[in-house]
Amino acid sequence: MPASASAASPGSRAVDLRLYGLLDVGVCGADGTRLAQLAAEAVAGGCTLLQYREKDVPDARAALARIRAIREAVRGRVPVLVNDRVDLALAAAADGVHLGQGDLHPADARRLLGEGAIIGLTLKKPAQADELYRLPVDYACIGGVFATTSKDNPDPPVGLEGFASIAFRARLARGAGLPLGAIAGIGLENAAAVIAAGADGIAVITALFGAEPVRQRARDLRARIDAALAERAGAR
Repeated sequence: MPASASAASPGSRAVDLRLYGLLDVGVCGADGTRLAQLAAEAVAGGCTLLQYREKDVPDARAALARIRAIREAVRGRVPVLVNDRVDLALAAAADGVHLGQGDLHPADARRLLGEGAIIGLTLKKPAQADELYRLPVDYACIGGVFATTSKDNPDPPVGLEGFASIAFRARLARGAGLPLGAIAGIGLENAAAVIAAGADGIAVITALFGAEPVRQRARDLRARIDAALAERAGAR
């Protein structure tokens, strides 16, 4: 669990996780104009949520300028979140934050960001899902599902069975209304499989921003996701 455990009511903001694009500075580069262009293209192609991701921030002012450029480019069409850094999310007037297990506790982030903010949380283990009943988060991303080269992988991938197990326990803790995304190593070839395993959407870096044209890549991913969601709904 993140440090500083304190009881809190669950979050209630609606979040569309179908295609969650992570604008990772290590993959996409640090040029603010370029990041803004990528964001606009991704949204035009069907991306439903964006995150600014910079694991080490040597220059907070530069990071703020990049986040603001991304927000300006999407013009409110989708929420823009900041990875880890609640302070940057506040300063940039972002729509919320995504937290890892070692980051600020979600209850503390909620107090700082307010009730209108979107707060997401990474889940890596079943026991972490069990705690969701008391955490004020609006969605969770489970993973890494598969191996990926876009970040360090200190823990082995959970795979589809591991994802399904964590998702099951997350829904026991918070009910079916909490959106659950799958993250790490996901692309066109396996997006349908993670949706079938219980994901409401996928969080991607390389599959969306790793090559041009970003708009078409977003369209292809959304089509695959939407078809898989429709098939799962039909099977029920």
